[in-house]
Amino acid sequence: MAKRRSRGDGGLYWDESRQRWTAEATVGYTAAGKRIVRRGRGKTKTEAKDKLKEILRSIEDGVPMDDRNYTVEQAVRDWLTYGLPGRSKNTIDKLTTLAETHVIPSIGARKLREMTADDGDKWLAEKAQTLATRTLREVRSIPIRAITRAQAREKVKRNVMLLCELPQGQAGRPSKSLTFEQAEALLKAAERTQMRAYIILSLLLGGRTEELRPLKWTHTDLVGKMDATPAIPPHIMVWRSVRVGGDTKTRKSRRSLALPQRCVDALKTQQAKQDFARRVAGDRWQENGLVFASDVGTELDAANVRRAFRKVAAKAGLDPKEWTPRELRHSFASLLSDSGMPVEQISRLMGHNGTAVTELVYRHQIRPVIQEGAKAMDEIFKDDSAA
Repeated sequence: MAKRRSRGDGGLYWDESRQRWTAEATVGYTAAGKRIVRRGRGKTKTEAKDKLKEILRSIEDGVPMDDRNYTVEQAVRDWLTYGLPGRSKNTIDKLTTLAETHVIPSIGARKLREMTADDGDKWLAEKAQTLATRTLREVRSIPIRAITRAQAREKVKRNVMLLCELPQGQAGRPSKSLTFEQAEALLKAAERTQMRAYIILSLLLGGRTEELRPLKWTHTDLVGKMDATPAIPPHIMVWRSVRVGGDTKTRKSRRSLALPQRCVDALKTQQAKQDFARRVAGDRWQENGLVFASDVGTELDAANVRRAFRKVAAKAGLDPKEWTPRELRHSFASLLSDSGMPVEQISRLMGHNGTAVTELVYRHQIRPVIQEGAKAMDEIFKDDSAA
């Protein structure tokens, strides 16, 4: 006689009406005290036993049976819909595009409970053949964050993507900086264009594009107080950005920058141009107090700036496909470094938390040889034989 199963181990029986072996187990109780039963069926007793093991494993793992078919795609879509509160539309659009292009088509159909670290490793290795390392890191973060959210909602027991190392991707497009001659040509080409003041401030102050686009006239001082103690030169206050909430990228990005005379002149000309544009627009003008605005006073978006910049770049003899507005900031750091300014000072001007990013990412024209140590040691340990 077959041994009776213990209470809680579920049961197996032949269902004559369905002509199937049926496995069933109690997975919980309703608020009214009624049992919640989950069933699985198979043509053979062995198949039904496997279904019973799956049900019991779900109970042990604490994963509701309703979620046993929950897929990576569902987790990612739930995260994109509900897991990004406070993020900007641009950020959500970017993450959605990455998910639709690189995550969902490749591993979206995989059941979350059956996903393994090996699956993640194979997927990342495949993507590393075509994606730059930086993009690969962003793509990898999507399933990690989506599964973490699903884990918090007891749809899966663990996040296997956390076990997957990031492989080395393809070399990305390296950022460049203008030489002094190229910078001069660009400034000359910007004369009598709408981009003149924007290019001058980007190149001579190193402002980020997301900091300059929302810059307001109330945050500019074109006169200063030179008779004050200490003297206050003409300056701009970089206190806002186009990020959600208007915050700058980091705490140190919130800074005030003295204006070179060329920037002061450019901003005064910009004021006059904007006054003329305001009169031409008439009732269509929307006053936002912006330094860099459209023909009707609204804020410029990144695409507007990029298109206008590339026209000026072409006029300056540069390949417009090879240059973007952000490289004016790279050029600012490199030109200062080439002039001999210490990296610590450049870092402060750029609003970086430290010198590491300035040194590794932005300073392209690094002075060729650091000579101070060798000179000092030559003084300390003088070579008498050379005398």
